[in-house]
Amino acid sequence: MIDQRTAPLAALLLRVTLGSLFIAHLYWKFTILPGGLHTWWSSFAANGYPAFTPWYCISAEFLGAILLIPGIWTRWVALYALPLMAGAAQFWAVRKGFFFVGGGSELPVVWSVMLVIQALLGDGLYALVPSSAARLQLRAA
Repeated sequence: MIDQRTAPLAALLLRVTLGSLFIAHLYWKFTILPGGLHTWWSSFAANGYPAFTPWYCISAEFLGAILLIPGIWTRWVALYALPLMAGAAQFWAVRKGFFFVGGGSELPVVWSVMLVIQALLGDGLYALVPSSAARLQLRAA
């Protein structure tokens, strides 16, 4: 049974956590990674990915960082970022295995599950632009 009193708070907490993770990852990519964004961007071509892949990845990370925390189109942003995380999980699983000790796929798998849960839960408390389903419920009330 879902506790209707705390579920909106849980969705808010998940939304803020996911947005914060996207911010942290962008920070790492731009400031901590040796060679910065150029190194990250060129690794896609070196690993045989199509040219549009880094564009999609960076857009999903920026949308997750900018839109999830304030609750703008939460479900759609979570679904948009999901292929990014599923792809990251596959990338690291093939190269390093599952466990994160050496940079495996454990974290991207958990991140993917969190995005699915967010899409299922919805916006949560204090969403600036609720998803269409939430707006329909507000109109009906």
